[in-house]
Amino acid sequence: MKFMQFFVVVLAGLILASCSSQKIQYGDATAVETTTLGFGSTDLQSIAAKLVDDLITFPPIVQMTSSRRPVVFVDKIKNKTTEHIDTESITDTIQTKLLQSGKFRFVDMTAVKAIQEQMQFQMDSGMVDPSKAAAFGKQTGAEFMLYGNMSSIVKRNSDAQDVYYKFTLKLVNLESGIMEWAGEKEIRKTGEKSFMSL
Repeated sequence: MKFMQFFVVVLAGLILASCSSQKIQYGDATAVETTTLGFGSTDLQSIAAKLVDDLITFPPIVQMTSSRRPVVFVDKIKNKTTEHIDTESITDTIQTKLLQSGKFRFVDMTAVKAIQEQMQFQMDSGMVDPSKAAAFGKQTGAEFMLYGNMSSIVKRNSDAQDVYYKFTLKLVNLESGIMEWAGEKEIRKTGEKSFMSL
């Protein structure tokens, strides 16, 4: 009998636990995030803001973009850290900010296959008016490539940990091979280990 009562109490507890709801709140996406020493949203935002500002205010770039919008493509950023960092998310944010500045245009290399399939469909399916179909060989080629890498140095002892990140971005002229601009953003984060007193 006691076993049956114990079983009922445990079962009731499990049912109540599964029915309880977690309270969800929205937070400020631009607020400083200090959950861990690892790479976070604040780091991504500060990198994008600094490098975009550096690029669009660099005097030769200001002169180049004063009368036209150069076409750029973004290459993958090399992650040289020991962390799994979504570097594509960083370049997406940088690309978006540069596009919104009105100074650059971009070709999206991640969409090349989908574009080819759509153009082939327009040409071969018989469902699209040939006079209104997008023609092969008419796309605009990129003039510049934006690329870079991310590295880190981690130091730790029994009391503290120090993490240093460096993000480097470069803009190269595809025709001449000349690097037109380079920028860096450095981030240092430190944390002390806390011990609970017994």
